[in-house]
Amino acid sequence: MRLRYGDGPDGSCPGGTKPPADKVMHACIQLGSTQLMMSDGMCSGQPQFKGVALSLTATSDADARRRFDALAEGGQVQMPLGPSFFASSFGMLEDRFGVSWMVVVPSAPAS
Repeated sequence: MRLRYGDGPDGSCPGGTKPPADKVMHACIQLGSTQLMMSDGMCSGQPQFKGVALSLTATSDADARRRFDALAEGGQVQMPLGPSFFASSFGMLEDRFGVSWMVVVPSAPAS
C-alpha cells in the first residue's frame, strides 16, 4: 500500500503544511506475516539509509533465494547468498533505493 501526500483530500497535513505531492505519506510492505511501515515524512533533499540494515528471515533456502534476488534487482550485492556457519543461507545487499538488507535462513539449533 502506498498513499502519497497528493492523494489526500486537499494535499495538506494538520497545521496547514503542504508537502510535495509526490512524497509518501504512508506505505506498507507485507513480508510474510510482518508489516513494514514507512513514510517520507517531511524529508527534503536526497534520502540516505546509512547505519541501518533490515533483516529478513526466510522460511527456506528457496524462499531466501527468491527474496534475495528480488531485492537485489537494480541494487548491489554486498555478500552473495550462501551457507554460513550460523545459517543455511545468508546474504547482504543494498536494494535499488539504497536500503541495506540481510536475508537469512537460520540453521536448526543443535540438539
